[in-house]
Amino acid sequence: MQKRTTYNKNVQIANDAMYYIYEYIDTDINIDELALNFGISKFHLHKLFKEVMGINIYETIKSIRLQKASSLLLTNKYSTITQIASMCGYSSQTSFIRAFKERFNQTPKVWRNGGYEEYSTNILRNSNMAYYEKKDFENIEPKIIKSKPLRTYYIRQRGYLKEEVTRVWQKLQAWVYTNNITKYEEIGIYHDNPTITPHSECFYVAGIIPKGDVDLSNTSLPIFDTPEALYATFEIKGETGDILRFIQWAYQEWLPKSGFETTTNPPYVIFKKNHFLNEDRTFEATYYLPIQYV
Repeated sequence: MQKRTTYNKNVQIANDAMYYIYEYIDTDINIDELALNFGISKFHLHKLFKEVMGINIYETIKSIRLQKASSLLLTNKYSTITQIASMCGYSSQTSFIRAFKERFNQTPKVWRNGGYEEYSTNILRNSNMAYYEKKDFENIEPKIIKSKPLRTYYIRQRGYLKEEVTRVWQKLQAWVYTNNITKYEEIGIYHDNPTITPHSECFYVAGIIPKGDVDLSNTSLPIFDTPEALYATFEIKGETGDILRFIQWAYQEWLPKSGFETTTNPPYVIFKKNHFLNEDRTFEATYYLPIQYV
């Protein structure tokens, strides 16, 4: 019993640490202070984070910085490379360019000027989620909204692979039934852009947003609130893989022409029909794309 309690506590701490990293990716993240906030040593934080997430915490911070930057370079055409580097926590443009080139085998300037296209296409072609085909989304009309925080019970999955993500959603479905939750929404959160991040490295969050009064005081699932922020929302539907092609279109075509820029907040979908849980592998969802006025 103690082992299960300890494990659940470690999962919560590791997920809270990850949430903190995403939220403050534009700052100089101090691991000593982070460990102190959790009431544990830095050594213990490193150890439990690696055990839960399967990756070193410093490697995680570096990876998130570069993945955020790779998306911002596509969408924020009014921001300089130096500004984007700063938005992702780099104090030096030189160190940012060096790290970016090491990660993507090209400079930020080359990436921004079209180098991302082949990189993204290869990721989708090699995915077991999608067969790469050009699809037209031009007729989808977005709405601009300001969202309210959503209390979410979730499982974080490293690896955006069909079988693994399906198992996570099945586990959440069992959690819903176990806790007799009858009214809820299903949310999928893309902390990493799966159209420009190798799917084995993507962190994906599958979550449940309970509605009404439900006693979940004894649940072991970690909890967080989605940020209150500005979003462009799109009503989308299709088969497995179409959602990836939509994300590619939203970031590489719609956003650069929209007059908006994106932020470091993650995009997410609220499912009306979840392709990971339905036998026909089709989905209906509202996609929330973080934007900012420029």
